[in-house]
Amino acid sequence: MTNQIRPHHLEEMLAAIVGPDRAARALDRIAVPAAVDWSRADGRISAAMLAMTLNILLFSDLYDRVPTARRWIEEQAAEGSAQWLDHGALRTIRFPGRGTGALPGGIDAFARILLPLGYEAAADYPLPRLRMTGRAFRHRDLPDAVPQFFVSELHVDQFDAVFVDAANRVFGSSHDPLSPLSRALLDLLGQQGWLTRQQAGELLPAIVGAFSRTHDIPHLADYDILRAGSSEAAWIATEGNAFNHATSRVADVGALAGQLRQQGYPVKEAVEHSASGRVHQTAFRADPVSRRFRDDDGAIVERVVPGSFYEFITRDIDPATGRIDLAFDSGNATGIFAVTRAAA
Repeated sequence: MTNQIRPHHLEEMLAAIVGPDRAARALDRIAVPAAVDWSRADGRISAAMLAMTLNILLFSDLYDRVPTARRWIEEQAAEGSAQWLDHGALRTIRFPGRGTGALPGGIDAFARILLPLGYEAAADYPLPRLRMTGRAFRHRDLPDAVPQFFVSELHVDQFDAVFVDAANRVFGSSHDPLSPLSRALLDLLGQQGWLTRQQAGELLPAIVGAFSRTHDIPHLADYDILRAGSSEAAWIATEGNAFNHATSRVADVGALAGQLRQQGYPVKEAVEHSASGRVHQTAFRADPVSRRFRDDDGAIVERVVPGSFYEFITRDIDPATGRIDLAFDSGNATGIFAVTRAAA
């Protein structure tokens, strides 16, 4: 899969947010689907255009944060190959009956962003071993072309009181990164399906900022409590709602996994296969990152913890539709989540 177009509107929007050099680099490394209509002369930026731009910006952020992903992407770029973005994933946390500090609870914090961008909830995926639920958001107009989002939420009410108290202390300080203006622009986008160039330029940095950590630096003691109960909760404590991973759609993930091992990449041991037999996934192990905590005296200390990672997926044809199977799989997701497991 190769980059088919390099639309002027897209490059301008990206450059206004990340600068011309980063914008050009991203467009050299990502296959931009021609199905997205970038040719409009009326200055209107459609929901699909905004959705694709958001995905490229989040990919660019992950590229900066994850050295293993960057190494792979650069090697592919040197060979003239661009990444076809399949989906991005993020993790959230839900407290029973309320939000997370000033942030809406769990998946709700991102449904309010994704739905106006033209996404719809495609399916829920129970992850009982992790005490989580995943929800796939698929683009209503261009499901095959615009990357999906897999948003998971961890259910705090399924843990003991000690864990719940620590989670309250860590996540209770969360603020809402969306301003009243941003929320108004999302409402407008949802109503009419497009924004002006100026409105798009105001909205995009705000929604990109939502994919971040919005709570205070956690206390190390609380982090250790969360880590003992859930590696996923510990990951959210340090990384927040950043892209947990971005995923490249490839022709044969099994063959690619073998090639990556031979090249010394830190690939997970097994390829995950869906119950349908049509969705196949593997991933690099999460790159370590140094994060700040507060100790018992309130002083800042640092610890190395798991960061984000890069994933690969092969989607076979669904004989019922004659198109690629865009579904996810609970078993696959559970297996992939293990690559960010915090060390004891």
